[in-house]
Amino acid sequence: MDWIMISLLGLLVINITLIIIVLTTLPHHGDERKKLIKMKSQSFTFTVVIGLFIYEMGKSMYIQLWGDGTYGGMSPHSYLTSISLIYLITLLYWRRKYA
Repeated sequence: MDWIMISLLGLLVINITLIIIVLTTLPHHGDERKKLIKMKSQSFTFTVVIGLFIYEMGKSMYIQLWGDGTYGGMSPHSYLTSISLIYLITLLYWRRKYA
C-alpha cells in the first residue's frame, strides 16, 4: 500500500515540475498570447474540477439515499494528480495551438 502512495506522490511531483517547465517556456514575444494560453488552460481545468465535484456530490447523495449509507469519498492524492495532469495536457495543447 505504501508504494501506491509513493508512486502517486511521485507522479504529482513530476506533473508539477512539468507544469512549471511549460509555464517558463511559454513564448516571450507578447504577454497577450501567454495570458491567453494560461487563461484557456485554467478555465478548462476549472470546468473539469467543478464537473468532478458535481459528480462526487451526486454519487455521495445517491449512496446516502438509496445505497447502504457508507461513502468513502475521493482520494486527495489521486484527485490532485488527475487535476495537475489535466492542466498539463491542456497547457501543452493550447501552447501548441497558439505558440
